[in-house]
Amino acid sequence: MKQISLKQEERFSIKLTHQIDQGQFRRIDVYFSLPKEMSINKNTLPEVDYFNAGVRTRSAYFTQGLHLPLLHSRFASRMKRSTVEYRNHLNLFAYQYVTALNTDMHEAIKINDSEKLRDFYDAAQEIINHSMVILSKHRSHAPKDTKLEAIFENVDNYLSWYTEQTILGMLANKPRVSEFSEDRLALLQICKNENLYRKARSYNSQPTLDDPNRIANKMRLLRRLIEYGVIFKTDTQALGNITRKVVTGVATALIMCVVLVLIIKTQGAFSTLTSLMVFILAIIYGVREVFKDDFKNILWRWIRKGKPKWARTLIDPTSKSELAKQKIWLDYIKTDNQPLKTRQLLAKRNLQNKQSSEILHFRIDTKVVRQGFQPGYDTLEETIDFSLLPFARHLERGSGKLYEQNETSSNKEKIKTTSIERRYQINVVVALDQGKYTEQFERYKITLNRSGIIDIEKAGKAALQNKPERRRYSKLRSLLHFKKRR
Repeated sequence: MKQISLKQEERFSIKLTHQIDQGQFRRIDVYFSLPKEMSINKNTLPEVDYFNAGVRTRSAYFTQGLHLPLLHSRFASRMKRSTVEYRNHLNLFAYQYVTALNTDMHEAIKINDSEKLRDFYDAAQEIINHSMVILSKHRSHAPKDTKLEAIFENVDNYLSWYTEQTILGMLANKPRVSEFSEDRLALLQICKNENLYRKARSYNSQPTLDDPNRIANKMRLLRRLIEYGVIFKTDTQALGNITRKVVTGVATALIMCVVLVLIIKTQGAFSTLTSLMVFILAIIYGVREVFKDDFKNILWRWIRKGKPKWARTLIDPTSKSELAKQKIWLDYIKTDNQPLKTRQLLAKRNLQNKQSSEILHFRIDTKVVRQGFQPGYDTLEETIDFSLLPFARHLERGSGKLYEQNETSSNKEKIKTTSIERRYQINVVVALDQGKYTEQFERYKITLNRSGIIDIEKAGKAALQNKPERRRYSKLRSLLHFKKRR
């Protein structure tokens, strides 16, 4: 069974990643337990608004090893493929390299304890060694065809720059300690070598190098060129549009039937047109306008209850073939409507965290086709980004002060004042293939304030099948070991 992971991506977003094999069906449920004090509900944050502003998905091909014709010696020696096919394979390689490097970098940065700084530098050195081996293999197969040379240079330019930025980013997040100065200088030397490599090949003009904004925007453009043709195109359609029109018509017809009956009875009671009759008719039409929309919404929610809100198709941008079909749900549900295992996980919370909450339920069903994948691939990887910024907008700013006696001061009567911040805890339960024997439930605690995500902690797990432990820094290592397909 495939693993799923939930990690912090940016200051206000979390990323859920999983892989799906060819011909497989996958169901993922995510339950957000939002404390009532956050004042988040279907009135303050409608489901459609959050889906459009806070949920973003990306899908691409996935492989454990480099099953890429670009690095095969036979393909590199012949170079008889078309320009489009070469660009596609090269972009797939670059995308996988960047994804693996980014994943391993975040794993290394998580080593925060100053006493484990040795572990950090060992991990960083291992990551960079793998990166250098992959880049050397990549550069050893540089094409000689002028049509392919420009494609290769764009990718090579970005990979070199991104590798340098990754190393500098890791070192910038760690303190400078004299004990590890040699390790730090060794990593900085690799950055310098990559910088000189790009200058020697004249990848970037001097005016571009002198302006940080220009070089950053150029690399952002190269990143988009790499992702074009790799990230699947999506065709998302809102479901129930025809049903909504029918519901609107039915609701209007029922309301008008009631109104006409009242008008007929009013005319029977008043044989002539009087001011009282006009007043009663005005009340009838006023009541109709007040209850028309409410009745329509109640009828709409009753008909659409439990049904998907959106349908999506994943399309290969190169071959234009459909690779997967998805259905998406997003609803506020009652606590009693949660699965038993989800309620059991939430029941394990500490007593002070057991407070009333709103449950926002996200569900996505994916059915992958059995054929149509590009050669060498049989798995796609999907990343779902949930932005917590719409939640943070409902939070209160930090208020209040904490007073304590300052024992370190010579004046024992001095009182120390500390400003405190308001923090909230969101419990997230992720369910994989709910309803099957291999179902998997995991709970995460997300501590949040108006400034961003403070901490994400995996709090519990309940599954019907044991999962093997994942090795740290496995992404780049897996790219180094090519497994020959049968």
